[in-house]
Amino acid sequence: MSATPQKNRSARRMLAAAGLATVGALVAAMPAGAHDRGNGHGHGHGHGHKPRTVDVQLLSFNDLHGNLEPPAGSAGNVSETQPDGTVKVIPAGGVEYLATSLRTARKGNPYSVTAAGGDMVGASPLLSGLFHDEPTIEALNKIDLDVSAVGNHEFDEGATELARLQNGGCHPVEGCYEKGKKFKGADFPYLAANVTKEKTGKPLLKPYTVWKKNGVKIGFIGVTLEGTPDIVTANGVKGLEFHDEVKTINKYAKELDRKGVKSIVALIHEGGAPASTSYNYDCDSPGAGDGISGPIVDIAKGITPKVDALVTGHTHQAYVCTVPDPAGKPRMVTSASSFGKLYTDTTLTYDRRTNDIVRTSVKSANHVVTRDQPKATDMTRLIERWNKLAAPIANRPQGWISADINGRGSTAPEKPLGNVIADAQLEGLAPADKGGAEVAFMNPGGIRADLVHKASGSEGDGVVTYGEAFTVQPFTNMMNVVDLTGAQLVTALQQQVSGSNEASPKILQVSKGLTYTLDLTKTGAARVVTDTIKLNGAAIDPAKTYRVAMNEFLAGGGDGFAALGQGTNKLVGASDLDLFNAYLAAHSTASAPLAPPATDRITVIQ
Repeated sequence: MSATPQKNRSARRMLAAAGLATVGALVAAMPAGAHDRGNGHGHGHGHGHKPRTVDVQLLSFNDLHGNLEPPAGSAGNVSETQPDGTVKVIPAGGVEYLATSLRTARKGNPYSVTAAGGDMVGASPLLSGLFHDEPTIEALNKIDLDVSAVGNHEFDEGATELARLQNGGCHPVEGCYEKGKKFKGADFPYLAANVTKEKTGKPLLKPYTVWKKNGVKIGFIGVTLEGTPDIVTANGVKGLEFHDEVKTINKYAKELDRKGVKSIVALIHEGGAPASTSYNYDCDSPGAGDGISGPIVDIAKGITPKVDALVTGHTHQAYVCTVPDPAGKPRMVTSASSFGKLYTDTTLTYDRRTNDIVRTSVKSANHVVTRDQPKATDMTRLIERWNKLAAPIANRPQGWISADINGRGSTAPEKPLGNVIADAQLEGLAPADKGGAEVAFMNPGGIRADLVHKASGSEGDGVVTYGEAFTVQPFTNMMNVVDLTGAQLVTALQQQVSGSNEASPKILQVSKGLTYTLDLTKTGAARVVTDTIKLNGAAIDPAKTYRVAMNEFLAGGGDGFAALGQGTNKLVGASDLDLFNAYLAAHSTASAPLAPPATDRITVIQ
């Protein structure tokens, strides 16, 4: 797959415009170390010489996930800590506002570059997902995104589809969506330094790109998380190998350095968790338990000091932190939440004499993409155009709800919408001829939104449209029913909180009838109190065989659930979305809408 910047993007556009980044990751490319900045532009030498230093504006975002319209419900909010310590909730996001925010931020900054941290597409709402994310790539082009790392979701439909998103061309099955219009592809380079082809060992995409303007050169290296194969379906990563993030970045930083590119930003689709969920939290505050934790910390500590700043993503968190590099010097690490709700503005002071970033001068901050600013009219037109194409499918009513049913927006281990989805899967696959399922499991990461009572369009409050249901379950995974022993079921529940999931538990959503206690005061597998696990009131028998329903991703052992991948006697059923919609239709009417279910299946001890 080609690794050249698509469509020969002009130097003027690539260098000067420095586009709006996507919701996710390129948020913080500043380095850590220099002084002498003078009055903000360093010392000039007189006689018409250029000043020694120039400030480069790095705008970044990550994890947009095709959210062109403002995300609904709690998924569209950011938290802001006020001076008195209270927390204010601010509705944010939507590309009409993201475009305005980025364009406003660029004003007065002749040196501005926009980067993203991956997952610009994938798990997208229907407006983008129905068209294989062509609308999102089109929006990012208009926003003047300069470069993006690939995220794990860029691989949802495999390497061939990723190549099409980069290079253009109409969909191989569905063709062109608009008469007389051929999809042009991304005019920014997608970077995938740590992804190689199994057969050749060669990089799948470009490993890095160099942004240049008036002699200023900044290299961008892009990687996705090494564990991508564990969280993407097997077909999505077929024929590919994923390599260590630190070793890969260090290798290409050395190569850039040899080429004379001394200023380097790493775009990394992996992240961490700050101690506070407020976007304006001071990540470098010294209190006990403060700062940031998670995989990005060790990655940041291992990346060569040649790299000046890290723009990250994947965890959908907001942070602007410094983490020491291997030489012990602080280096900026940023992330801009998700869904285009924030963008990061980083100032990189570039020293023309050393061609490097003065890291001690690096400044960075996250900013809210508020919805009280003017909409970008070109984005409004784009959304209206694609909505018109999607409307016949998107607006079909599927059911009714009496109140918000939270999924993505719920921070609890057991989510109301998780219960609805698991129950829908059990009900649809319980008949003997559909698989004979006795219990169903749903992975929490597959729940991409809330079901929101307030109308998203003209359908009326409480109506769940096909578009809204699709936004909750956008992968259209096929369902599997398999045989698992009671012992394997117990092991699967333990794998929620142990192994690769120990540091960041992934609590499966379970269908009605399965109950157990989760003791979070303990560590590892012991957090699952095994003698409390019951199905329909009876203790799980380790030797007995149970019929278990789950999506094909979990049935393949995804998300660290190796035990679920050991199922036998597999029957493939309908898609998760079809079962979800069938359940809504069967359990709700306009006069008797579906109410949020109780969350009493998992007893949590904190």
